[in-house]
Amino acid sequence: MRRPGLAAAIVATLLPAPVGADALAGQSVQQPTNWTAILMFAAFALLTLGITRWAAQRTRTVGDFYTAGGGITGFQNGLAIAGDFMSAASFLGISAQIFADGYDGLIYSIGFLVGWPIILFLMAERLRNLGRYTFADVASFRFAQAPVRSFAAVSTLTVVLFYLIAQMVGAGQLIKLLFGLRYEYAVVIVGVLMTLYVLFGGMTATTWVQIVKAVLLLGSATFMALVVLWQFGFSFEALFARAVAVKSGLAAAAGADPAEAAARGRSIMGPGNFIKDPVSAVSFGLALMFGTAGLPHILMRFFTVPDARAARKSVLWATGWIGYFYLLTFIIGFGAIVLVATAPRYLDPAGGLLGGGNMAAIHLAHAVGGDLFLGFISAVAFATILAVVAGLTLSGASAVSHDLYATVLRRGAADPAAELRVSRRTVLVLAVVAILLGIIFEKQNVAFMVSLAFAVAASGNFPVLLLSLFWKGCTTRGVVAGGTLGLVLAVVLTVLSPAVWEKILDYPAAIFPYSSPAIFSMPAAFLTIWLVSLLDRSGRAAVDRGGYPAQQVRAETGIGAARSSSH
Repeated sequence: MRRPGLAAAIVATLLPAPVGADALAGQSVQQPTNWTAILMFAAFALLTLGITRWAAQRTRTVGDFYTAGGGITGFQNGLAIAGDFMSAASFLGISAQIFADGYDGLIYSIGFLVGWPIILFLMAERLRNLGRYTFADVASFRFAQAPVRSFAAVSTLTVVLFYLIAQMVGAGQLIKLLFGLRYEYAVVIVGVLMTLYVLFGGMTATTWVQIVKAVLLLGSATFMALVVLWQFGFSFEALFARAVAVKSGLAAAAGADPAEAAARGRSIMGPGNFIKDPVSAVSFGLALMFGTAGLPHILMRFFTVPDARAARKSVLWATGWIGYFYLLTFIIGFGAIVLVATAPRYLDPAGGLLGGGNMAAIHLAHAVGGDLFLGFISAVAFATILAVVAGLTLSGASAVSHDLYATVLRRGAADPAAELRVSRRTVLVLAVVAILLGIIFEKQNVAFMVSLAFAVAASGNFPVLLLSLFWKGCTTRGVVAGGTLGLVLAVVLTVLSPAVWEKILDYPAAIFPYSSPAIFSMPAAFLTIWLVSLLDRSGRAAVDRGGYPAQQVRAETGIGAARSSSH
């Protein structure tokens, strides 16, 4: 049996996943049924099913299914990107990290946010001009299709898998805790709804579910932040001073002497509580920043707009909404310290939060808005997970049907109707796998899977995209070798890190001493792509290098770019 508090240590080491403490520690707590939350969840489910029915009537071609026919506006796509990116790990996880460590929790907000200028200035327009359905379209534009697309599909499925399991387990635990449903039922409900959205509505339904979710989440977070600030006369200084006093009081109650208690209280206003090792801090930041620019389900959204200008506008809107949301999570985290940390109704007998530390924002919702707002936030949190799961599933399905089936197996000669059938069958398979893995991992810690998704995206996808777009000397062999090395190294080093090797597998000493591998795996991928490409003297390499001028012209101007609705 693992030590008590082990899961909390894991969550403190890696990206907060949307899971309660019982999910991490293997407990089976079931809360009383929250009928308000269930009714609001049912209302949201009916609304989104209505959207799916409407979208299904407009989903007839492969382009409609993958990219909504390229008919989403820049503003709409910006909101959808924000809805896709503001996952439960953002809403629940960042506020929980700030609740636990104060200022240090901002590393998530900053890490996630600074990835967007990279996408805006380096990738958005070029992705839209070069791609059609997936990021593999861009990565393989001038290279041999089969090896590059095979790598891209495997990398995409790896990212999707770890992201998907974390979201499914998070949804199951959240609904079990708040609605009183059995965990297995909650996971099945998520899987069924996800399948309906993607299977029948495709990208159109997924987009509008994400837009609705983004509006609800932004509105809810704004209300919570305003109510918290209102109680302190809209003074940040007063809010922070009270939070410091609360943390000092908790430390004193735990037995710390007055000087130590005061120091612990003040520590939440400075760095050092969360990540103390400089190498881990830099590595963690690299994974969050460059992983954002390599997430396949986010990159796929740039193919839903009609042109490169709309893609750029999408990123501008998304960056604004996401940045605003992360400012709100800072207020929500400190508000939870003040209003939740010392309220007996939100604490278990051991003094921890009911449902675990990741429920800080949920308890704050009850503190500022009562049962009604708690029900609303519960439904919004569930919608948050559902929207992200739908986007992930669609990304995984497109990797199998478009990259592997249509391009690699059928060599670009696949019948569009057959490709659409493969995509929909893949959705069914992914849904079943997600449900089964979600149930299997109920009592295991899955927080590291979210961090691993970002590390894999930063180590495998981002170097391949960047060098294929901007370096003439890049070759097929370099891309496949470097991308594969980055992907494998990110997975292996994460497994060998203390967060997994010691705390998940219970081995005495980790082989890899740092919590995040990106500082090693990402440079290794870049170096390998550069070195292998430089040494490549094959005939294929000459074709790869010779194709760069045409790629550059199309990437910069859009001349020759097909609309997403075409096949």
